[in-house]
Amino acid sequence: MSELTLTVMRLGFLAVLWLFVIVAVQVIRSDLFGTRVTQRGSARRGAPDRPQQPQQRQQAAPPQQRQQSGGRGRRGAPTKLVVSEGTLTGTTVALQGQTITLGRAHDSTIVLDDDYASSRHARIYPDRDGQWIVEDLGSTNGTYLDRTRLTTPTPIPLGAPIRIGKTVIELRK
Repeated sequence: MSELTLTVMRLGFLAVLWLFVIVAVQVIRSDLFGTRVTQRGSARRGAPDRPQQPQQRQQAAPPQQRQQSGGRGRRGAPTKLVVSEGTLTGTTVALQGQTITLGRAHDSTIVLDDDYASSRHARIYPDRDGQWIVEDLGSTNGTYLDRTRLTTPTPIPLGAPIRIGKTVIELRK
């Protein structure tokens, strides 16, 4: 082989090696600090905020109309989110119409100290009908509702277990 061919091969190998190092550092960084939120992600996260406008109008109505409207004040509607299994067993979060995020990220509503949870694992939010929806946010190990892996946003029945790794969460009255 000529000297030029050998030098080009060495430089090519060096470039591939540096590319591998850069990718490895990015993977470790995203695992430790979470992924960056892009414009598309913030549009998705903003979606559950739109249904809150009708709820604000319902709260301004007289109490008789609020009960008839079928909003959050209806009977049988869940009022809290309870961790029933895992390291956070007994933790309760009041449902007040806000989005609840679940994951290892420090800014999550419920921070999961679980090796099987992603930094931004799942979210739970109310829809227009006052029903609560669970959505997996592209986690590696998945979110399960009553032993079924979620692929789309799904309504949560009262008392149905939501499993994220070793943690189980339920909606309760």
